[in-house]
Order: sequence, then structure tokens, then C-alpha cells
Amino acid sequence: MSSADLVSRALDGDIAIAHQRFVRAMEARVPDLEMASKERYFAVMTSLVTKLEDPGKNMRQILSEMMAEAGRHLMEELSAPR
Repeated sequence: MSSADLVSRALDGDIAIAHQRFVRAMEARVPDLEMASKERYFAVMTSLVTKLEDPGKNMRQILSEMMAEAGRHLMEELSAPR
């Protein structure tokens, strides 16, 4: 196995660990979110997952589309009353 293959596999593992941490962190936060924040978070996550499931899209396309779509939800979240 080449050095690049080893680095790639190690990075795959690091990504998996980061995903697990993300899920735990969000599971802890979601119950305390206000309903409007939950709705915005769900909209962003649903859109992201749908795009990730499309094998015809590469990550550059997905990220470009998500930046455009998520921006509106982020601005709504940032301007929401506290």
C-alpha cells in the first residue's frame, strides 16, 4: 500500500470520527433549540443529505449549491430574536 493510500485511509477514519462527534453534539443541542431553529436546521440538513445521495454530483457542486441555499437559513438564524 502506498503512502498516499495510507494517508487517505487515515483521513477516512478521521472523517468518520468527526461525523460521530457531530451527531453526538447535535443530538445534545436539538432538544433545546427553538422550533424555528429546528425547522431551519432540518431544512439545511435535508437539502444536504439529498444532494449527497445524488451520485451524479461531486463535492464541489454540492458545496456550491449548499452555500447558496444555506445562506438564507443562516441569515434567518442570525437575525432571529434571542
